[in-house]
Amino acid sequence: MSIGRIGLIIGMIFTLFSCVETENAKIQAGEIFKDTDGNPINAHGGGILLHEGTYYWYGEIKQGETWRVPYLEWECYRCKAGGVNCYSSKDLVNWKNEGVALTAVKADTTHDLHTSKVIERPKVIYNDKTQKFVMWMHIDSEDYQYARAGVAISDNPQGPYTYIQSMRPNGAMSRDLTLFKDEDGKAYHFYSSENNKTMHVSLLNDEYTAPSGTFKRILEMESREAPAVWKHEGKYYMISSGCTGWSPNPAQISICDSVMGNWKTVYDPCVGQNSKKTYFSQSTYVLPNPNRKGEYIYMGDRWNKTNLEDSRYVWLPLTFENGKAKIEWQKEWSID
Repeated sequence: MSIGRIGLIIGMIFTLFSCVETENAKIQAGEIFKDTDGNPINAHGGGILLHEGTYYWYGEIKQGETWRVPYLEWECYRCKAGGVNCYSSKDLVNWKNEGVALTAVKADTTHDLHTSKVIERPKVIYNDKTQKFVMWMHIDSEDYQYARAGVAISDNPQGPYTYIQSMRPNGAMSRDLTLFKDEDGKAYHFYSSENNKTMHVSLLNDEYTAPSGTFKRILEMESREAPAVWKHEGKYYMISSGCTGWSPNPAQISICDSVMGNWKTVYDPCVGQNSKKTYFSQSTYVLPNPNRKGEYIYMGDRWNKTNLEDSRYVWLPLTFENGKAKIEWQKEWSID
């Protein structure tokens, strides 16, 4: 075989692999996200941790039959609580299944993590002082009256996590939640409280495992849930949804000059077709785009209330235009 022909074949091989990488680098909003083994990613209501150059995605395991709780007036669709999965990635596109980070409990029906309970919206932050990974999550009963926040810790980002306890932080209800770690190392717990009528923000203790006792009521009587918080050019931003059960609604941006300051809800960042339904999704997390300074990635869940295992992920670019956050639908896009 001639040297020229060998070179041609090698070039074709490199082109083939380049095409595969390009295809894998695309995010397809609302479609099934698959891990590196080709299996659907099962990590709903999730959050992202960046640690030593690796991204870790934590989310609820939704698996098995979905049913509606018959004695509740609102559409409370449930499946057995499955615990929390963890996936890892270097590029936010190709995700390796790291297994179950927090395991559900099958035998003890009184345990917070029993499969009959609710384990939702897990978020993980790293404590530089204790060198522990700390997970917070919404813990609830089947009828959603327990309304507590649960905490677990681990020595490794992928787990296993050891469950510590649940509580009503500062004596108040806690349902949909997120965590935010600021540049000074202080960490905060944002959560829907007072029957979801008012949001609370609570400064955590030095270990990030309990409230410090300092907290503030924000977005009073605005009925917001599904909070996701980030910082941009010195200001703090929150995207949240209204309280309409599994049905999508308009997202809203709230802004503040300090975490414990006076948050103001100012506008809907979504534009274009289906923007008033947040593109049929609900917010769960916002993270910086590592390849585009000043831009972010909106993470949302497209819930399938009658088949929760088949709920999808809606990830979209979040940019700033004339000082305002903007999310626009893109069926397929690249983080690069």
